[in-house]
Amino acid sequence: MRNRTLCRATLCAFVLILALLPLSGATPEFWITQLNYIGLASLVVVGLVLLTGVGGLTSFGQAAFVGIGAYTTAWLTTQAGWSPWLTLLAGLVITAVLAWIIGVITLRLSGHYLPLSTLAWCLSLYYLFGNLEWLGRNDGISGIQPLSLFGWSLGSGRSIYYLIWFCVLLSVWATLNLLGSRPGRAIRALRGGAGMAEAFGVNTAAYKTVIFVYAAMLASVSGWLYAHMQRAVSPSPFGLNYGIEYLFMAVVGGAAHVWGAILGSAVILGLKDQIQNIVPKLLDTSTNIEMIVFGVLLVLMLQYAAQGLWPGLSAFWRRLWRVRGTSLPVTATVIDPAAAELPCRVRPEKGSLVLEVDHIRKQFGGLVAVNDISFRVRAGEIVGLIGPNGAGKSTTFNLVSGILPLTSGEVRFLGQRISGRSAREIAQTGMGRTFQHVQLLPEMSVLENVALGAHLRSHVSVPAGILRLDRAREASLLKEAARQLERVGLGAYLHEQAGNLALGQQRLLEIARALAADPVLLLLDEPAAGLRYREKQELAAVLSQLREEGMSILLVEHDMDFVMRLTNHLVVMDFGSWLAEGSPEEIQRHPAVLEAYLGGVEEGDEA
Repeated sequence: MRNRTLCRATLCAFVLILALLPLSGATPEFWITQLNYIGLASLVVVGLVLLTGVGGLTSFGQAAFVGIGAYTTAWLTTQAGWSPWLTLLAGLVITAVLAWIIGVITLRLSGHYLPLSTLAWCLSLYYLFGNLEWLGRNDGISGIQPLSLFGWSLGSGRSIYYLIWFCVLLSVWATLNLLGSRPGRAIRALRGGAGMAEAFGVNTAAYKTVIFVYAAMLASVSGWLYAHMQRAVSPSPFGLNYGIEYLFMAVVGGAAHVWGAILGSAVILGLKDQIQNIVPKLLDTSTNIEMIVFGVLLVLMLQYAAQGLWPGLSAFWRRLWRVRGTSLPVTATVIDPAAAELPCRVRPEKGSLVLEVDHIRKQFGGLVAVNDISFRVRAGEIVGLIGPNGAGKSTTFNLVSGILPLTSGEVRFLGQRISGRSAREIAQTGMGRTFQHVQLLPEMSVLENVALGAHLRSHVSVPAGILRLDRAREASLLKEAARQLERVGLGAYLHEQAGNLALGQQRLLEIARALAADPVLLLLDEPAAGLRYREKQELAAVLSQLREEGMSILLVEHDMDFVMRLTNHLVVMDFGSWLAEGSPEEIQRHPAVLEAYLGGVEEGDEA
């Protein structure tokens, strides 16, 4: 939960100090220049926070996008006579197109291949800047005209200062708005929850490209400002060293915290200046050793402050206010009861065929995990998929929901063939699921986790999220998420971090998230695992109510008492193969099932 009053008071104080510094005659020109460079770096690092800290996509190449913005305005203003304000738009368009092309090619890579690819195109653009004759080669372009606004020249450091910091604060505002929207929840799921997000209809590839282009455009704005502040550009500030430095600023400030971008930029540039001035005098050397110092600092950061400086600073600030006796109300997201209801799917007629699994098979090399399994699920019934550990139940779930591709066989849902489709495409048809191993976003609130499940029930563009034009639709999403949490008994935990819940509560949270998708078929993978007896009874009541409403449910569960009391029909698997099928009463007496579970019974014993 956020203490909004404290945040607003701190922000107002910060903006006031920024505004007054250049007006004071006592503020040295060096400080203004240093603050300008901090602002320029902050623009780049805000984009890196979204790309790397939030989205989990490591990039060493942001300095190249700074160069694109700088060289675009430099060439167009000096050679083509364009207005600098038009060159800003031109630079943004060129950067967006190049970033989109690079992103489509490189963002498919995973692991260490993605950072390596960013190194490659950063070096490529850097050498391109230094070797093209019409860009001035290594000498660059000079004589760039200063900016002017309504007749007021921004040629001095004190005058352009306000424009730089306006852009910085605007970028922070836009990024925070984006992260607090429906697209923002999808972006926050990219790091550590992409597979889960795909199962709820999130186009993770598209969102990766979006944040890649967004971060590049912020870097381009920084380059445009840099060119008109310096009045000249050359390749040296757009090389790999600066790309690494920007990433280091994000790590030091707090890679997952937007305001940490400004803090990290200030700390690194301040240290860099002091190291260049003090260390040579102490060691009696002119060698440039700041990278060595930064390397040691990074090791210490990872050891003692892995989340960066911002979380510790903000916690200290909150404690400081409490010590001084300031009573500030703690507030959280308010659920609007008057928000419009989200559209709901039309339920199929009770008893009609919803899911048809026909001889599906899955092989991992020579291992047959699922061997020609077939079963049916009809509208308004609960079907249990049971069997000993390792029987292939969860693999079957993953085949039905598109997480894993079929080796052979066919799956039909609501009369349409869905085998061969992606998990995202299957989610769009009306299938929701939970997972055998809980897959949540632990740093997001319980409410936001469930709202992610309703991703497909509302459509909000990235620009609408940035400009806060989505408030009505966002209110509807949060209202639906709160309703589903109340339904599963988690209404008191709306604003708790999901990672703070007990395992049983996390499983209930997963069910609420699946229900928020308004599915026709609900796939529950061990929903009662970790629940206490009373919680299981409450869950059974919820599932029974859903059945009465016409929802179809397919569940995997090891608690036989829970399964036998709840299901209409059971399918038994053993070693990946179909073993038996029937009503709970028939399965309890089936000899093959008793053999699989109990090793058989002596002749004459009752089942």
